Amino acid sequence: MNVANLQIEGLLMAIAAINHALVRKGVLSAEEIDIALRKAEASETSEERSEGMSSSSRDAVNFPIRLLELANQCQPEADIPSFSKLARMVGQMKEAYNDQL
Repeated sequence: MNVANLQIEGLLMAIAAINHALVRKGVLSAEEIDIALRKAEASETSEERSEGMSSSSRDAVNFPIRLLELANQCQPEADIPSFSKLARMVGQMKEAYNDQL
């Protein structure tokens, strides 16, 4: 596997852990984090941003946002699922999204 991919995996899991800690400490609510992530996804899927981009490129851009959204859905007292489990869940989300189109 490409070392950069491993670094991105680590970074995403670190951000998920920080978000989780912020919710547990009451600094932010899970809903506030979710809103921020949804805004990020909306800006990345805007027509201006995604013009000329293939669907696989759009999926690649949205993958980390969707992974963090799923990690954010964990209860503050629960452990965050592994990267591989979250990545599988993102794939299932994508399939559900494509079925709706």
